[in-house]
Amino acid sequence: MIHKVGQVMLYVSNQAEAVRFWTEKVGFSVISEEDNGQGMRWIEIVPTIGAETSIVLHNKELVAKMQPEVNLGTPSLLFFTENLSELHRSLSSKGVTVGEIVHMGTRKVFNFVDNEGNYFAVMEKANR
Repeated sequence: MIHKVGQVMLYVSNQAEAVRFWTEKVGFSVISEEDNGQGMRWIEIVPTIGAETSIVLHNKELVAKMQPEVNLGTPSLLFFTENLSELHRSLSSKGVTVGEIVHMGTRKVFNFVDNEGNYFAVMEKANR
């Protein structure tokens, strides 16, 4: 039986640029890098050390060649933060394209765009 999401695989065109975006602008940390010696390289990143779910950055072009049946589209990811306004300001100040903060019922949400034009959402939610 499945008990948690372990990793989200994100297929990117430029792994080095993607790592810089997620670490320098969004504040994630690299927790592992693997290279199988045959051109397949992946980088595992997390929002905080000890996070239960990680994002693995894979080379989109290589995966498409190796496994053409894989859907290489960007997953729809929703991140949580305790201080949405602060994160919005921080990302904006680092040149990240961010959407307006909107109210969704009792919660506040905004979208941001990575360096490859993929959209992600962030919702304010207290850590429990």
